[in-house]
Amino acid sequence: MRISKLLVPVTFSMLFSSGVAVAADFDKGINAYNSGDFKTALAEWMPLAEQGDAESQYLIGGIYDYGYGVTVNYKTAVKWYTLSAEQDFMMSQYALGVMYKFGDGVPQNFETAVSWYAKAAKQGYAEAQYNLATAYSYGTGVLQNGTTSLSWYTKAAKQGHAEAQDNLGVMYFNGEVTTTDYLRAYMWMNLAVYNGGEESAVKQEVISEGMTSADIAKAQEMSSICLASNYTDC
Repeated sequence: MRISKLLVPVTFSMLFSSGVAVAADFDKGINAYNSGDFKTALAEWMPLAEQGDAESQYLIGGIYDYGYGVTVNYKTAVKWYTLSAEQDFMMSQYALGVMYKFGDGVPQNFETAVSWYAKAAKQGYAEAQYNLATAYSYGTGVLQNGTTSLSWYTKAAKQGHAEAQDNLGVMYFNGEVTTTDYLRAYMWMNLAVYNGGEESAVKQEVISEGMTSADIAKAQEMSSICLASNYTDC
């Protein structure tokens, strides 16, 4: 089962000369979308998307992907995601990767999914970094590579991605790629719990069983320092 989420962009880059009018139309679409009036949102964004606006194309793709006010149509979603992704819009690149991973609207192709994840990941999109790390971890669409997986999990984890933090904790606990490090394993799992990791608390308890109380206190301190530094000192 595919689980994802359409994110509404916070910013809007102008691609047309009539920037003020375009922004107003786009914002009307955002307001309609947020109020659940998806048909109005679609009507406001469609002319912008047809003129080449990447953000509008992404959002229209999402409307058809999830069936917001319309019948789900994966092929139409792929069309708009692709137009946007080809303009280097990272959310669309990630979304397109998901479509190829699950074969929604396109033939299933793990290699192509990884290619799109990589484009978005290199732009700093945490969800894409996490999915790319997972692909390298399991060898899905790419050669299995624990070192690369660890690197991308770390990048996503340092953006507060709970699942990436959880996976890092597991990797340090099991000594995958790197040597076993209970302190760092506990630190990342503790941060995953903080960020809402659903099963991370149970794993944190397992990790703590092999630690002294002094070790746990040190790992908790490491978590605090990491969080306070906005993940620059982890």
